[in-house]
Order: sequence, then C-alpha cells, then structure tokens
Amino acid sequence: MTIHSGDVIEFEGPEGTTSALVLLASGDALILDTLDGSTPVSVLTCELEGVRVFDPVALELLAA
Repeated sequence: MTIHSGDVIEFEGPEGTTSALVLLASGDALILDTLDGSTPVSVLTCELEGVRVFDPVALELLAA
C-alpha cells in the first residue's frame, strides 16, 4: 500500500487506534499530524501496524 502526502490514515498505536493526516510522505518515512493539538510526529512506515488509508471514493460507493 502506498501512502501519499494529504492522505488520512488510521493505524494501531500504543494507545489504541489512531487517525492522522499525512503531512509529508517519503519512501520510508511519514510526518503525521494526529489533529489533537500535539506536535506532528515522524514515523518509519515499517513501524506502523494495521494501516488503513481513508478512501472517499469507496465511502461514496457505500453511501449510494
């Protein structure tokens, strides 16, 4: 799965499921904003478990 800058992702973190906006994506690292007022964090993509990328097209298909 490829993650791009601007994607909204959900992943399993130390405190449970976390949603974040991908501010910057490179080949092996991401800068994430969890939109909770905290400082954005950088993570290696290999460290993320159970990543799901929000797909607005799929949501529209489900709503139709």
